[in-house]
Amino acid sequence: MTTQSFSDTEFVVRTIAQTAVDNEKEFGDLDSVVGDGDFGFSLARGFEIVLADWDSYDRTNIGVFLQKIAMVITGRIGGTSGPIWGTAFLRAATVTKGRDEITGTDAVAMLRAAMDGIKARGNAELGDKTLLDALAPMTDTIEEKLAAGASSDEVVAAAAATARTAADATVSMQARRGRAAYTGERSIGSPDPGAVAVAVILERLASEWGSRPGAS
Repeated sequence: MTTQSFSDTEFVVRTIAQTAVDNEKEFGDLDSVVGDGDFGFSLARGFEIVLADWDSYDRTNIGVFLQKIAMVITGRIGGTSGPIWGTAFLRAATVTKGRDEITGTDAVAMLRAAMDGIKARGNAELGDKTLLDALAPMTDTIEEKLAAGASSDEVVAAAAATARTAADATVSMQARRGRAAYTGERSIGSPDPGAVAVAVILERLASEWGSRPGAS
């Protein structure tokens, strides 16, 4: 089982933040189809602060670091996105409490904990046309690839491919949570912005994973 260092966790978080900032317009445009259009703006403004304050975060261990990130996200990202994304980071932090390194199994546990937090906070389930519909199959793929002995490069690439396929599949779904749910059947025909965000983040991670600090 591949063990990932603290720097890998930092790389993942920083990539999430930078991708959110870089794709503000794309995510906002997607949200404006049947939502209020603030998803891209809210996410970007919050993660800009994460990047601006990057060097100041407590790095006593991975759990503490993720907890600090969660607090910033919850407090600085507007709308429903802040509590949902913040809860995801906070739940992941609980899995890594006191840890300086994590295994692939830990990463899966972090993702599943994050999903449980999103379900509870957003009162959402799979099939409701939310970011869960990309996170869940992506996590299953990671678990399957790890069990098969795949390298971390292979795991991340497979996760990105699954996330994209899953995000595309939300086009045919009817939204049952969030502002888009109020549009009923009009929500069918466009992808969920949160699910697309997950896919875009994973695709960037996959493209840059081999050049991350400390990569062999």
